Amino acid sequence: MLAEIITIGDEILIGQIIDSNSAFIGKELNKIGIDVHQISSVKDDKQHILDAIEEASNRVDVVLITGGLGPTKDDITKHTICEYFEDTLVENKDVLEHVEKLFAKYIATPISDVNKQQALVPSKSTVLMNLYGTAPGMWLEKENTVFISMPGVPYEMKGLMKDEVLPRLQKRFNRPYIIHKTILTYGMGESTVAEKIEDWENDLPSYIKLAYLPNLGRVRLRLSARGNDKKLLEDTIEKKVSALNLIIGDIIVGYEEDETIEMRIGQLLIKQGKTLSVAESCTGGKIAQSFTANAGASAYFNGGAVTYATQSKIDILGIDPEIIKKHTVTSIEVAEAMALAVKEKFKSDYAIATTGNAGPEKGDGDVEVGTVFIAIATPKGVFSEQYVFSNLRERTIGKAVNKSFELLLNTLL
Repeated sequence: MLAEIITIGDEILIGQIIDSNSAFIGKELNKIGIDVHQISSVKDDKQHILDAIEEASNRVDVVLITGGLGPTKDDITKHTICEYFEDTLVENKDVLEHVEKLFAKYIATPISDVNKQQALVPSKSTVLMNLYGTAPGMWLEKENTVFISMPGVPYEMKGLMKDEVLPRLQKRFNRPYIIHKTILTYGMGESTVAEKIEDWENDLPSYIKLAYLPNLGRVRLRLSARGNDKKLLEDTIEKKVSALNLIIGDIIVGYEEDETIEMRIGQLLIKQGKTLSVAESCTGGKIAQSFTANAGASAYFNGGAVTYATQSKIDILGIDPEIIKKHTVTSIEVAEAMALAVKEKFKSDYAIATTGNAGPEKGDGDVEVGTVFIAIATPKGVFSEQYVFSNLRERTIGKAVNKSFELLLNTLL
């Protein structure tokens, strides 16, 4: 089973928006045993769209199209689809009624003729009702290929995928099982991990593939199994993961399908009845954001402070100016003082603090670009580490965030 995703819109090609739709669609299709063979982005041009649809139809079983279904003149997907299928647009009464209800309930301005045209659909299509917007989805078939057109607005597309598209695809096609298991490791480079697990990797059966996904101080190991016996795939993967734990269990921090490292830290804090706060300088709030992105974080996360400028460390955290003067603002001493201060300020049991120079300039400190100091305050005291991550700003910040998680997790364990 192969699928192709086509996203339509000049705004994607010029980088004005990021195509997040394809990532979501690909992940959801994979869950039901459909492989994405190719992803294409095309401009708002009739011939370009026609060519993309025709080429995709020769490669795959399912073509999913997003974008170009709005009410304005630059949205030409419906008209182009009609040309491809030698069809005409007809008014769908259910869609028109839905659009009118949306306007009556949520929109102050009167419904216009342009808005009513959202109810026009190809006569050969099966309408997929969009409960979250005015543009319906459309399902068409030609020469054993299924074509599905959806709005480009992400929350509308996601609603259609879950409510209409995925259930229909599951009924329409017989599909193999595709099982993934992603192991999260921290603190060891990709090549070192590969060397340690070489024999284990060589022993994997042919229906299980391993992929290395390195990223800023962490490596994800994704096992992918494909076949018709779901239980065999699941049991084999679990046995292989158990064997992997015996080899590199000291750097495995969790499994992506179940929990991230931030979630595991949260679970440990809740289990131990402890709380956390953060004081961030060079990481700019990304550590706090990672924790608060998870539901239930208020059970263990007390709060944080982004004390980016030197004076804010003094004014907000109460760091002694003499410590900064003596050791500079980017130093182990200041990192530890920040951790202890924020722990006291937010009355938490643990605290993380970061200070460093992410670049590209040296700023208030005198350490080299890429140098970061991370401190962890605990109920028993405080400790810190110094790192030189990278001469690239984004990479340094990302590595500092991940290393902070690793240090705290190891402390809690």
